[in-house]
Amino acid sequence: MTGKKQQTPGGAGEHETQGPTGQRPAEPTGPQTAEPTQEWSSKPEVDGAGVNAPALGLRGTLLFLWRQLTSMQTALILLMLLAIAAVPGSLYPQRGVNPALTDQFLAENGRWGEILDALGFFEVFSSPWFSAIYLLLFISLIGCIVPRVGVHLKQLRARPPRTPSRLRRFTGYTRTVLPAEQAEQVIEAAQTRLRRTRYRTEIREERGGARSVSAERGLLRESGNLIFHIALVGVLVCIAGGQLTTYRGQVTIIEGDSFSNSLTQYDSFTPGAWFDPADLPPFRVTLDDFRATYVQPGEAGTVGEPRSFEADVVVTEEDGETISRTVQVNKPLHLDGASMYLLGNGYAPEITVTDPEGTVVAEGPVITVPMGDTGYTSQVVIKAPDARPEQTAVVGFFLPTGTIDEKGPHSLYPDALDPQLALTVHQGDLGLDSGIPQNVYEVDLETLTPVVGEDGNPVLIRLYPGQEYELPDGTTVSFDGLRRYAAFDLAHNPFEAWTLGFALAATGGLMLSLFIPRRRVWVRVRPGDGGAVLEVAGLARSDDPALADDVRALAATLAKEQDRTNGSRPAPAADDTPGGDPS
Repeated sequence: MTGKKQQTPGGAGEHETQGPTGQRPAEPTGPQTAEPTQEWSSKPEVDGAGVNAPALGLRGTLLFLWRQLTSMQTALILLMLLAIAAVPGSLYPQRGVNPALTDQFLAENGRWGEILDALGFFEVFSSPWFSAIYLLLFISLIGCIVPRVGVHLKQLRARPPRTPSRLRRFTGYTRTVLPAEQAEQVIEAAQTRLRRTRYRTEIREERGGARSVSAERGLLRESGNLIFHIALVGVLVCIAGGQLTTYRGQVTIIEGDSFSNSLTQYDSFTPGAWFDPADLPPFRVTLDDFRATYVQPGEAGTVGEPRSFEADVVVTEEDGETISRTVQVNKPLHLDGASMYLLGNGYAPEITVTDPEGTVVAEGPVITVPMGDTGYTSQVVIKAPDARPEQTAVVGFFLPTGTIDEKGPHSLYPDALDPQLALTVHQGDLGLDSGIPQNVYEVDLETLTPVVGEDGNPVLIRLYPGQEYELPDGTTVSFDGLRRYAAFDLAHNPFEAWTLGFALAATGGLMLSLFIPRRRVWVRVRPGDGGAVLEVAGLARSDDPALADDVRALAATLAKEQDRTNGSRPAPAADDTPGGDPS
C-alpha cells in the first residue's frame, strides 16, 4: 500500500505517504482520467483476499469444549437445569416411591402415560438425562474450582501490589501537605493503623525520596467463594452417595404389638441402589402406649384440633438390652443404623367375623384409615378370602365419637368418647387370585354382592364395643374392643451428617463472599515544596460504597495524629476528588 493516497472518511484532508526510500512519488503529468478512489481496509476480504481461519484440530476443539464446560456461567446454567429437571419428580408419581400409584397413573392416561414412562418421568432421579445434568454440573464445578484454588493460594502468599504512580485516579484520593520532618512518622503510623484493621501491608521505597505503604485486605472474600463452591460439590457428592446407600421404610404398629427390623415386616420399603437388605440392623420395637390430646370445648383453639401425639416404645437391641423412649412429632428416635419418625396414628378396632358355617374368618385389630375430617372418621376394610360358601368383605366406617344423620355416618370428635362401627357385608370374588397386587385397605365393591335383609335392602350394621350382629345368611360380626396404632417411618442415610456439614459450610462461605469487601489502600509521602505531601487513595475490587469515606477518614486521622504529636497544624486538603487539580 506504499505510495498510495489515503482519503479520510469525510472525503477531505488528503495526505500523502512516502515510499520505501522516503521520497515522494512522482507527480503525474499530462491529462489524467478520473478514476474511482479505493479506500484501504484492514480486512483482507475487502481487498479481494480470502480469509483462512486456522483449524482448531481435535486437541483445540476438546480444549475449547473443556473451557466452556468449566466456566462459571455454564455451572450456573447447569444448576438451574438441575432444579428444573427435578420438577417432574414432584409432579408425577415415582415408581421407586409408590409403584401402585404409578401403575394407576399409567392405566388412567393411556398413550400419554406410556410416552412419559419412556422419557423416564416416573423415575426422574435415576433417568439418564437427570444423571447427565448432575454429572456435568459436578465436573463443571470441579473444573471451576481447581484452577481458582491455585490462583488464590498464590495470592495469599504474594506481597501487596505496588503503589501506583498516579493515585489521583483512584477512589477517595486525598492530598495533604505536612511538615517535612513528619514524613517518616506518617508512614509508620499508616502501616500500624492499617495492620490494626486487618490489612496486609508493606513499606516500599520509591524514586525521588518518596515512601509508600501498600495495603490489601478482603482475600477472605475469595476464600468464602471457594468454600461455597467446594461445599456445593460436597453436597452433591453426599446427596448422590446417600441416594445410593440409603433405605427408607414405613411400618404400622398397634398398641401391644412389636416390629422386628426385617424386610418382611415393612409395609413399604425403598432401598438405595447399593444397599443390601441383609445390612439392616437387628432390633425390635414394641409400642406400649399411644396418647393423643385434642382441643376440647371451652378451650382456646378449634375444637378437635390435635395438641400432641406421643408414642411410648420399648426397643430391644441385638444384645438383649432394652431401652424405653417416647417418640413425638419432630422428635425422632435414633437407633443404631436407623432413625424412627412418628408419621401418623389412628384407631384399630378389634373385630371378629364368622362365616355362615361358623368358621372364624377374620379376627383381631383392624387398622382403619382416617378420611381426613376433624372428627377422625375412619374407613374399615376387612377381606375374608377363606369364608364359605363365598368370599366375604366387610366395609364401612369407624366413628370415635359417632353419629348417623342426614350426612351419613361420621364422627363429631377425634377422641374415642362414643366409639361405633357402621358396616356393610359383601360377598363374591375378591379378585385375590388374579395375581395383581391389591391395596389391603381398598376393595372393589363392583364385583361383590351386598348381603340384604328381608326387605331386599343391604343390611346396615351399627355396633358398639362388646356387641355382635348376625346377618340373615348366618354371618356374624362382633366389635370386641378398641386399640390405637402409630405409623412410623424408619430411614437411614450414612451421608446425612456430612450433607448437613457441607450445607453449613456452603452457607458460611456464601456469607463471607457477600459481606466481606475486597479493597486496596495506598499511602504515599513524598517531598514537596515547603514540606512533605501525603497522598491516600483506595481501590475496591467489588461494590464497596464505604471505601471513599474510609480513605478520607484515614488521611484525616494520620494528619491529626501528626498534628497532636508535633504541635503543628497540617495544611488543608488540596484535592479530594479523582482527577482533580492538585495546585
